[in-house]
Amino acid sequence: MDGEDFIGSVREALRRRGMSIRAAARELSYDHAYLSRVLSGKQEPSPHLIDGLRTLVRDEAQPLASVGQELDDDGYVRSAVAHLLQHTSRFGGAHVADAAVQVWRAEQRKLDRLVEPSAQLVGAVSEIAQIAGWILVDAHRPDEARRAFVEAQILARQAGDGARLWFALDMLSMQGVQEGRPGEVLRLSDELRSTSGLPPRVALITCVRRSRALAQAGERARSLAEMDRARRALQESVSSRDPAWVWWITEAEVVGHLGEVLMSLGDHAAAVPHFQHARDATPTGGRRWLDCSVAELSALTAAGAWRDCDALLVDLVPLLDVVASTRSRTRLARTLRVIERDAPPWLAVNARDVAEAC
Repeated sequence: MDGEDFIGSVREALRRRGMSIRAAARELSYDHAYLSRVLSGKQEPSPHLIDGLRTLVRDEAQPLASVGQELDDDGYVRSAVAHLLQHTSRFGGAHVADAAVQVWRAEQRKLDRLVEPSAQLVGAVSEIAQIAGWILVDAHRPDEARRAFVEAQILARQAGDGARLWFALDMLSMQGVQEGRPGEVLRLSDELRSTSGLPPRVALITCVRRSRALAQAGERARSLAEMDRARRALQESVSSRDPAWVWWITEAEVVGHLGEVLMSLGDHAAAVPHFQHARDATPTGGRRWLDCSVAELSALTAAGAWRDCDALLVDLVPLLDVVASTRSRTRLARTLRVIERDAPPWLAVNARDVAEAC
């Protein structure tokens, strides 16, 4: 089944189920406009979206990596990458990070033996490095992830591949935010903004990253101005030039980042409703729901809202058996330690029980 047939089968399956594109987008945690462009044939689907659509319509016969892209000379690599992404989504990066690095390094070695590799091959290895980097981020192995993204950036430049270069720079910027390096984030976002042909949706991401960095630096007014710019651009920024990887930019995602900005600025209570909004807009039970819930718990803990913490802990416990994001679990463990230390005894005991489940 080729890409056009697959998209046609998805549209037909949604029609039979009486499910609108907006409802499907909400179910899959994707931006409605992006999904609409994919289903109308105006944009290629990302590997994540392909997997989500297959699950949604139960089209198990569709090959993992055959939609919207041709297999390179080594079909194993493309299918292996899709398999690793699928397992990361279901079981967390810690379980597959070593395998992802092995695939990336093997292809990198093949590339290094060639005197004049094609731009297509260089770009393909850049993509593999990016995927390995993302899985390493989820596995909470930041130093290795950084090396992968730096290599991906170099290869994307060599290949003249703007979309992959934008992704690598954004991932490095994301890491800078996570690791508290605001100066680096601002330099990377300036570099990203200066690249030619930057689509509006990617420019929006630079506003989000800059807002987070400026908040970490204590620049309240500038930080909130950047976030306001991102929120105002959310609806107008959709473009046919958007790369497939911007699928995750949704209102819920941006609102969640606003919560993180307020946390960095010390406005913990003000951050809570933004995390709640992001969580309510995300389907219950998945990794993104866990991310939103853990962020909300950290804000409630910082604000000393102990009753609300207890209610959220009850919702979190069942999910810990089925969602395995090392990054989220690490943040949750830090928050639970604060609860054990600072909360009333009855809640400290509950936090200790949850910590054992982690």
